[in-house]
Amino acid sequence: MRNYKLLIEYDGTQYFGWQRQPGHDTIQGKLESVLGRMCDRETEVIGAGRTDAGVHAKGMVANVFLETDKNCEEIRDYLNEYLPESIAVKEVREASARFHARYNATGKTYRYTCFDGKVKPVFDRKFCAVLKQRPDLDAMRQVALLLEGQHDFRNFCVNPRMKKSTVRHLDKVEIQREGAYLYFFFHGTGFLQNMVRIMVGVLLEVGYGHMNAEQVRAALDNEDRQKAGPTAPAQGLCLMEVDYA
Repeated sequence: MRNYKLLIEYDGTQYFGWQRQPGHDTIQGKLESVLGRMCDRETEVIGAGRTDAGVHAKGMVANVFLETDKNCEEIRDYLNEYLPESIAVKEVREASARFHARYNATGKTYRYTCFDGKVKPVFDRKFCAVLKQRPDLDAMRQVALLLEGQHDFRNFCVNPRMKKSTVRHLDKVEIQREGAYLYFFFHGTGFLQNMVRIMVGVLLEVGYGHMNAEQVRAALDNEDRQKAGPTAPAQGLCLMEVDYA
């Protein structure tokens, strides 16, 4: 059997996230179903991360061990022929037997998209969060600097029973505006469940004047979960890229 590295993009709107779940459509489940049919045996697709229900990806990486006579292009083409239109495999490459999409990842880039224009974005509605008012960009950028570096992001995780370490390192948080679109970029070594969406929620609360820098510092100092802000909707979030050494 050979190990293959897959580069995948998907519209996560109709899926219950990446991870396989009985009785639900998931990205991992769809990939394993098609590959299982191709190889006539069960397969396990290992993703670089587990995106939540409704979250999208342009650069998800996965690996899978396959026994097949097909070359990389033929595997890619077979997948794209039988996968739903909302999932595409952009590239298939043979990898070393030791390559593991999750354990070997050194960083990830997420983008969160908001829209605050006066006319609703009909064709982008599934890929952005529509804001009711325009937030203060400068205020958000100043507070975004507080999130950079190594912190305990316990208050930025949706799982209150998280037993593993909640310390994460964020290399960069950037906020850009292009017309009525607002883009939040996060790059770090790893992210907790809903961490990016909660950070966006916090920054938007700052932009609306409902939170200030001191409150964000308090959230980072592990005070009550209520110190963090609301969780931004899933549809605005997209995994853009996974880094490997």
